[in-house]
Amino acid sequence: MKVGFVSLGCSKNLVDSEEIMGMLKAAGHVLVGDPRKAEAIIINTCGFINPAKEESISTIFEMTRYAQKIIVVGCLAQRYEQELREQIPEISAVVPIRDYDKLPQILKELLEQDQVVPYCKADRTVSGNPWSAYVKISDGCSNHCAFCAIPLIRGEQVSKTIEDVKEEVQFLADKGAVEITLIAQDTTKFGLDNYGQLKMAELLRALEDVENVHWIRLLYMYPDEIEPELLQAMKESTKVVPYFDIPMQHANNRLLKKMNRRGTKEDVLALTKTIREMFPQSVLRTTIIVGFPTETDEDFEELIDFIQEVRWDRLGAFVFSQEEDTPAANLEMDVDEQVAQARLDRLMSIQKQISLENNKQRIGSTLEVLVEEKEAFANRYHGRSFGDAPDDVDGAVIFTSEKPIELGTFVNVKITDATQYDLIGICE
Repeated sequence: MKVGFVSLGCSKNLVDSEEIMGMLKAAGHVLVGDPRKAEAIIINTCGFINPAKEESISTIFEMTRYAQKIIVVGCLAQRYEQELREQIPEISAVVPIRDYDKLPQILKELLEQDQVVPYCKADRTVSGNPWSAYVKISDGCSNHCAFCAIPLIRGEQVSKTIEDVKEEVQFLADKGAVEITLIAQDTTKFGLDNYGQLKMAELLRALEDVENVHWIRLLYMYPDEIEPELLQAMKESTKVVPYFDIPMQHANNRLLKKMNRRGTKEDVLALTKTIREMFPQSVLRTTIIVGFPTETDEDFEELIDFIQEVRWDRLGAFVFSQEEDTPAANLEMDVDEQVAQARLDRLMSIQKQISLENNKQRIGSTLEVLVEEKEAFANRYHGRSFGDAPDDVDGAVIFTSEKPIELGTFVNVKITDATQYDLIGICE
């Protein structure tokens, strides 16, 4: 059967999608990119915040125009299973995350397969560039931040074993992946649930001898769990890039406590100083929430001072979204929407200048770049340095080359110019 697949939401959701697509291919189905050619369409939904929910619902209705068999999986299915069944009768099946073990049998019946094909997490179909892949080292989250619905959707953290992660990384490397990005809701908490202690440093050391992998990147590192042993393991590694994605959310200690975030602003200031001393070429990324209930003008000014002091290389910011059933859903929305948006605009304006100044400091340096795209009718290429994650959040390195370059390979690029987000250069 010809099956279309739509994957919405984060990179963690994408890994689930790739595992399901691998199962479909193993069952003999043909994956099609054009929904008009699909006999059935599977939609892996996101239910994290309201805009994501709206996108998921809109996509479901759009896909009903193309196929009679619509299968909804993922976070929205997990959180609103009954509502989806009752309110959208065009849906053939709703499969929440907790029932993924039943997915092979459900698909067999709906897609008229001859046999049940196991849901094998290792046998993935990498949907993006074959040279770069995500590896989800745990699912769920045990942090219970006041604003976050992930524990409600995905449950408490469940880590894989070091051996299983290494096997998956080797599987992807054998398929051509030279860049591996380790992801979880909180990568630094890896191992605490099944080993009884933090095991990220040990995992990185175990991955050191996986052949053909050139870059290993960590995303979503909770600040108070970035211990000296982890930093040392990163420094000793020949594969782990000095890229630190540390979601901070705010800088005011009162608000951090209200958000149920551990640690303080002072802790993070000390941590970022230590990182830059140990890794002079490091790139630091964070995310910030503005407009959280009770945020005052003084709290926001403290946040601005913090941003200017740390000078994050990458920063994403969002206006607080009140999500039902989370602790923050019961807080009074006492920050005016226009005030929150004005704070966001000011914050991002300041960050754009910081980003430009940081990028300009790389002019004259030579960076190793993973080549990912060639412009048509030009000798200009687009790629990423160690400082650019593959999640379309960071910038790119745009460069010219007098000789053709194979995509998915590494080259050295001399940086000659910089914009707010991108670096410009020439292939050496």
